[in-house]
Amino acid sequence: MDIRALRYFVEVVRANSFTRAAENLFVTQPTISKMMKQLEEDLGTPLLIREGKRFRLTDAGQLVFERSEEVLLAMARLKSELADLASLEHGELVVGVPPMAGGAFYAPVVRAFRENYPGIELKMVEDGALAIESSIRSGQLEVGVAVLPVDDAVFDHIDFFQDPLCLVTARGSRWEGRESVQLDDIADEPMVCYPQDFTLSSRIEAGFRRINKTVHVAGRSAHWDFIVAMVEARLGIALLPSTIAARLAGRPLQVIALKEPEIVWHLGLIWKKNTYLSHAARAWIDLSRRMPGAQS
Repeated sequence: MDIRALRYFVEVVRANSFTRAAENLFVTQPTISKMMKQLEEDLGTPLLIREGKRFRLTDAGQLVFERSEEVLLAMARLKSELADLASLEHGELVVGVPPMAGGAFYAPVVRAFRENYPGIELKMVEDGALAIESSIRSGQLEVGVAVLPVDDAVFDHIDFFQDPLCLVTARGSRWEGRESVQLDDIADEPMVCYPQDFTLSSRIEAGFRRINKTVHVAGRSAHWDFIVAMVEARLGIALLPSTIAARLAGRPLQVIALKEPEIVWHLGLIWKKNTYLSHAARAWIDLSRRMPGAQS
C-alpha cells in the first residue's frame, strides 16, 4: 500500500471534496481519483459512496480514515525523530571500554560528548579488550577501546596511547633500590593478574613464554585498585601500566620500571570497517580524533 494513497484519502475526507483535495495537495483531480480507486482495490472494500458530486464514507472508510490519521501522524513523528538522530538531538550510543581505560584516559571524550550532545544517552560498557573486539566484530557494539594492534583487515582504529608497564610490589621487596627489572627478575614470583580474556594478560603470558617461563598466578581481577590491594596484602606482585602506577604515590608500595619493550599497554578506539555507523558513533570517533596524541 502506497502511503501517498492514505495521505490523499485523508485530505479528500477532510476537504470533503476531490477538487479541493487536489488543490491542497498540488496534484490533478484524476490523480486523486486514480489513487482512491487503487486504495480501495488494495484494501478489497469500498471506502466512499459517491452521490453525484458528493460522497460519504462507508463503515470501512470511516475506520480507514481514523487509522490513516494515526499512520500519517506516526510517519511525521518518525521523520522528526530521524531528523533528530541525524542532528544528534536524541538517540543512544554504547561504547565498550576496558576497566582501566575508562577513567584513566577516556574521561575527556566522555565529557566533550556530553557537552556537545546532551540528548544522546551514553552507555559505557566495561569489558576486556578481547571481548570488546569480539562484540564489535559481531556487530553488538559499534565502537570501543581495545589494546592494539588489532586485525587491520577487519577494523579501523585511532591510536591514542602507549604506556609501558611497571612492577608494583610491597615495600621491602628484594628489588628495592632498583630502577628497572626484566621478566627474568620476577619470573618465579606469585603474580596478581588480569582476567585471562584480557589482551594484556595474553601479552604478559607471551612475554614469559619467550623466556621459557610461566606466570605463577596468585589471583586475578579486572580492576586495578583491587589488584593493588592484593599486592599490599603481600599476595603477590603485579604489572600495571605506568600511568596507573603513578597514582600509587604515598602507599606502602614500590613501583619499578619494567624493561620489556614488547609488552606495552597500547590503546586505541576501534570500529568495524565497511559497515554502517550511527551518527552518534561517528560523532564519538570525531571527538576521539581530537584527543591529544590521537593518530588515525
